Amino acid sequence: MEQAIRAWPGGAKLAVMATVMFEAWPEGKSPPYSPMASPLREGAVDRQGISWAEYGGKTGIWRLLRLFDELGIKATVAANALALQRFPDAARAIAQRGHEVAGHGYTQDRLMPYCSPSDERELIHECASVIEATTAKRPVGWASPRMTPTEHTASFLAEAGFLWHGDYNDTDLPYVVQTDNGPIVALAHSDFTDNRVLRGSPRDFFDVYKDTFDFLHRTEPVGILNFTIHAHFGGRPPMAAMVAEALEYMQGRPGVWFARHDEVAEWVIGSKR
Repeated sequence: MEQAIRAWPGGAKLAVMATVMFEAWPEGKSPPYSPMASPLREGAVDRQGISWAEYGGKTGIWRLLRLFDELGIKATVAANALALQRFPDAARAIAQRGHEVAGHGYTQDRLMPYCSPSDERELIHECASVIEATTAKRPVGWASPRMTPTEHTASFLAEAGFLWHGDYNDTDLPYVVQTDNGPIVALAHSDFTDNRVLRGSPRDFFDVYKDTFDFLHRTEPVGILNFTIHAHFGGRPPMAAMVAEALEYMQGRPGVWFARHDEVAEWVIGSKR
């Protein structure tokens, strides 16, 4: 496969994209995972799970915003539209601090493959409208819930004016996808997000990202690292401590470009002109 890019801005060896998933579930529903090892019986309302998920908008996203401010890093926040509607102050704060807000579906359990093509197109436009209404900026990026698109998603996104699509896992570096409605930049998702250590040690998260960063920085002429956390988990003190330590470590190495997804996509598009 032809490599889409030959260099990063300023001759950087490695691009690091700080990514926050800001997610929501419908009223009365909770995530299919939680710190609790024993699930409730089917049909029971999991108030613990609902409360755990709501931490993202009430507390987690605010801690992460403070952390990014301290480090001078601009992130991409992939947000369910319902999360932005439930927490409009957080939506405004994310945008006002210079972070990118990308589409991430309406709710985390409304998956793209469950939609008809017409419903999927309508969903994309609905989410874009919510983001624009809550942040005062039209989104240019999209990462599907569960990072699971359909055969139509890329084309619908290009039709709606999106610049990048983050559901790809077939290569490391970004590349341009040609759709019936024009080009869109394919960005790979992370192989290891914070919820992989949900019932383990947060230190494992730091170790994986440090080792991966060191490997890419040492061996790749042009590399990229998608550093991904969830507001309702990565924003909690045990995980946020590891997020801060990992990002501070990466900032201490030369030749690193901290970039939002839209900045990476714009660079890729520019390199193809």
